[in-house]
Amino acid sequence: MKLGQTPIEKIDIDVNSRDDIPATLLGLQKLYQDKSAFDEITGLLQTHMLQDSNHDVGRPGLELWSVLVLGILKQSLNCDFDRLKELADRHESVRAMLGHSEFDKSRYSLQRLIDNVNLLTPELLDKINRIVVECGHQLVGKKKRRKCRKKGKNSRNDKNEEPSEMTLRGRCDSFVVETDVHFPTDTSLLWDAMRCLLSEIGPEAASRNVKGWRQWKKLLNHVKKLFNRIRSSRLAAKHPKRVKKYLACCHRLVARAEESLEGMKEAGTDARIIQDCLDYIVHAKRQMDQVDRRLLKGETIPHEEKVFSIFETHTRWVSKGKAGCPVELGVPVCLVQDQHQFVLHHLVMWNEQDVDVAVDIVKTAQEKFPNLRTCSFDRGFHNPKNREQLDELLDHAALPKKGRKSKSDTAREEDPEFKAMRQQHPAVESAINHFEHHGLDRVYAHGADGFDRSVSLSILGANIPRLGQLLRANTIKAQKRKRLAA
Repeated sequence: MKLGQTPIEKIDIDVNSRDDIPATLLGLQKLYQDKSAFDEITGLLQTHMLQDSNHDVGRPGLELWSVLVLGILKQSLNCDFDRLKELADRHESVRAMLGHSEFDKSRYSLQRLIDNVNLLTPELLDKINRIVVECGHQLVGKKKRRKCRKKGKNSRNDKNEEPSEMTLRGRCDSFVVETDVHFPTDTSLLWDAMRCLLSEIGPEAASRNVKGWRQWKKLLNHVKKLFNRIRSSRLAAKHPKRVKKYLACCHRLVARAEESLEGMKEAGTDARIIQDCLDYIVHAKRQMDQVDRRLLKGETIPHEEKVFSIFETHTRWVSKGKAGCPVELGVPVCLVQDQHQFVLHHLVMWNEQDVDVAVDIVKTAQEKFPNLRTCSFDRGFHNPKNREQLDELLDHAALPKKGRKSKSDTAREEDPEFKAMRQQHPAVESAINHFEHHGLDRVYAHGADGFDRSVSLSILGANIPRLGQLLRANTIKAQKRKRLAA
């Protein structure tokens, strides 16, 4: 402890505030006070983040607890690193949670925050999420046991038994997390590849005295003008000559770039720049071929050959048939939520559909939480094999059948237990909307690794405030009881 530092367990957090920062800080404070949970979390942080660290040399870095707090705050508030820096520098309660004393005027640099938060991996966050959910279940279990004792259901012999309410009832659904991309067309993706190629190779070749790129800015503007003349599908269909001119210019510049790369290697250009140029050339060649086949030859491009962003290549074209939202550009995420509004497990579906993950996600959730005994699904998860396997895994699986139903299917879905689970299932939709306010509306992190990390951090950043909300509700009730007793 330092002079003027407040112990984290004694930080005064306003429980009557309806803002999301106090709820997040209450959840983090609860994890810090729970010694077994805190020791397990710090052990995981050390194992995953300090594998290659040498403590005998170098400058002191951030505390592992501070890295976790900063990452949770960023995603739970759905803010960028600039706001996170302002909170870490100026917000009194946040700085106390980070371990700063009231006399400590140190400030964080923006790059320091980015580098440290990006050290959190999806595997690490998934393990911490299990600890958070278990801590939440213990809190809910205490509340249930108090209610049972008031009603006289627990005797002295069965006081420590877990009440039947602790059997977990899950709700499984998927939604699309958007990536930070523009709406893709063949011509616009070709323009993306060409502008990145010219912007990368032009200044480097000019500085290395490689011929052909002295006027690379003029060449870039010329390609942009040709693209603007066919940037809409209507213009491209009406003016095939403009398309041919655009393609001819791109072919010439790509061929020139391929010739220049050898000279740039000999001149000592960094290998990373060479590799980036080669990647852009691959994207440009693919898009030139698809523009030629679709716009000039009238072919239909197979879906598996299409790429929807040259920057976020993991982006998928998802059409779920929702009203007012015919197409979503992103990656679907499937999750299992329990009746206490904690997310037990999630899965990023890079190439799978709902029907492919129904059994696997329940199996993985049961490995973490064996008391998951029931779960409800949408029709998109149904096929006969899934229904058989889920019936074996769960006591009750509310998996409605697609299409026409037989008498046995109708009788199964008319069961009171099945109906009750289906009536509770729409609550997962409000949970999905809640997660979209915790960073899962659109992911701005770059690459598949950044996307996976942001999703895992958002799930954890939603579960910890939920833990704080339960604590806040209990505290407010206790204050009310005191007032009534007085």
